[in-house]
Amino acid sequence: MRRLRAYFLTGLLTLLPIWLVWIVFKFVLGLLKDMSQPVVAPVSARLAMAHPEWLGWVDDPWAQSAFAIAATIIVIIAVGALARRVAGQQALRWFESLIARVPLANTVYGSARKLLDLLQTKPDGTQRVVLIDFPHREMKCVGFVTRVIRERGTGRELAAVYVPTTPNPTSGYLEIVPVDRLTPTDWTVDEAMAFIISGGAVSPQEMPFDPPAPPER
Repeated sequence: MRRLRAYFLTGLLTLLPIWLVWIVFKFVLGLLKDMSQPVVAPVSARLAMAHPEWLGWVDDPWAQSAFAIAATIIVIIAVGALARRVAGQQALRWFESLIARVPLANTVYGSARKLLDLLQTKPDGTQRVVLIDFPHREMKCVGFVTRVIRERGTGRELAAVYVPTTPNPTSGYLEIVPVDRLTPTDWTVDEAMAFIISGGAVSPQEMPFDPPAPPER
């Protein structure tokens, strides 16, 4: 029994990183497939019906999924290349002005756009990647400071902190934390994302835990 228990723990620790990678890739590949599936499925079905002896295999589910993923990746690369050109930037501004006229879409798109732009820039006065007390003071979570505001009446600085979940960082929590309760880090956004997605497996050798002590008066 002791040997079986050791084998089980070794196998579990061996498979856990592979399982985490599979979860992330399954989520990303599922998104890529779902984006192009409505277009790829009818096209592949028509090709299979027109040339069943040569192209009958393109109507198989695995082939449709592969084509959908490939088509989405090509579209993403094309949009990225176009966005770097003047014509693409003008088209993006036209699209954003069109979205701004739709109330609900404007809120969702504008919020997501601001969050992504914010994470790509360096903050003023406050470190972007921080640790906060969550769910209580003896535990920490990695978060991203998105904005610093002031408490009404006292003027105390409060930070809006987005806390992603593991291993899927697209969902998470929004916490309002006093700035003096933040534990600053020297991590970049990419390093923090690697830490979150890997479940802590990809991490530095040392990290802070407690907030810095207030300066002596």
